Amino acid sequence: MVIDETSAALPLRPWLGEPLRAALASQQAHAIWLHGPAGVGQFDLALALAQAWLCEAGDANASPRVACGLCASCRLVRARSHPDLMVLVPEALRESLGWNAGDDEDGSAAESSSKRKPSKDIRVEEVRRIVSFAQSTAARGRGKVVVLFPAERMNAISANALLKTLEEPPGNLRFVLAGASTDALLPTIRSRCQSLRLGVPDTRVAAEWLASQGVSQPEVLLAAAGGQPEEALAWSKEGLDARTWLALPGQLMRGEVGGLSAWPIARVVDVLFKVCHDAMRAAAGAAPVYFTQAEPRFQADPQALASWYDELCRLARHAEHPWQGALTIEWLVSQTRSALSAPSAARRSLN
Repeated sequence: MVIDETSAALPLRPWLGEPLRAALASQQAHAIWLHGPAGVGQFDLALALAQAWLCEAGDANASPRVACGLCASCRLVRARSHPDLMVLVPEALRESLGWNAGDDEDGSAAESSSKRKPSKDIRVEEVRRIVSFAQSTAARGRGKVVVLFPAERMNAISANALLKTLEEPPGNLRFVLAGASTDALLPTIRSRCQSLRLGVPDTRVAAEWLASQGVSQPEVLLAAAGGQPEEALAWSKEGLDARTWLALPGQLMRGEVGGLSAWPIARVVDVLFKVCHDAMRAAAGAAPVYFTQAEPRFQADPQALASWYDELCRLARHAEHPWQGALTIEWLVSQTRSALSAPSAARRSLN
């Protein structure tokens, strides 16, 4: 069988076909920890694995088994309505992922979410639903699959609630835990899973895919996102283009807030980390990574940059705090200007 992206098989990013085949061929455990940089397709690959395991075409014991995309099971997975597939994602991510099937059957989740901010975590109440799901008989006979994404969003209580079922799953139950942060996942969870790493895709392939999605100068936004194409696409959809990105260093050197005032604090801090990173590389005589075509070039003092980096680290620990947004961003831009305007040793020697 082959992966048919035009059928009812889940559509795959062009760089995920080979990792999917490799994952299906190398699977040895009932639980897989699929991890790698954010924004490279872990969730899509996790669903593709689930679809392949549940596919009803051919021999269930054949290896590797790629989803046919034609059977009733494959179509149910694509329609987000397969009775033997449970997908748990945080409330805050369900809309963006197009997966609302994780709500409580009685509608209580929808009711409660209208009264509070959607959770960014996989809550213990949701994890406990896996137990009843695991104990019921498979509706279609090919086994059952649970997908958790991002798995690191389980807190200690949620993770501990999963341990026993993860260690001794009843029947033919399989798990795909997918995410970006291995360190944030409890060692007791990781030890029960086969680890599969998904790397950053080839730059040319990723840039071509972004161009096919309507992104102008995709190589610029791809570099901005650290090679993570889904992140680059999300930024493009939010209105960030290559010209705006390349203008950021000069804007910050002049102390101008500009469009940053409309960004969440966490996003601004992430961008400033990238500015600091490239400025440090420039101070060491290396080429930039995130602002590959930007002007003017950084010429800041390494000691000033190190102090600025420490301050960014301190703030990043509290980036989700409900700061006074506009004032905080103005302060951050002022701090950035001071760090970037500190003359390097080479510039001081010329004065």
